[in-house]
Amino acid sequence: MNTKGILGRCFGSTSVGPKGQMVIPANARKELGVDAGATLLVFDFFQGRALLLLKVDAVERILSQISKRMTGLGKPVKVYRAPPTTGEEKGAD
Repeated sequence: MNTKGILGRCFGSTSVGPKGQMVIPANARKELGVDAGATLLVFDFFQGRALLLLKVDAVERILSQISKRMTGLGKPVKVYRAPPTTGEEKGAD
């Protein structure tokens, strides 16, 4: 079973064992590149109704991109906050 829907793909099902462990279906691991030893972050999702698993390397790439974009916002913020050079207040028409 590998159906695509609004929430992504469903790769099948798994059960939680007595030690709290579960197996990620092989086709999901292969397609998503989750190899043995991969580190996944586990989040509460949909107010406790679901778990969200994210690969650490993917999160690191996302945060790196956000950081780069935030750094780029620094200059416009400094220009906006700079005191007016004409003696007029910002935003005055």
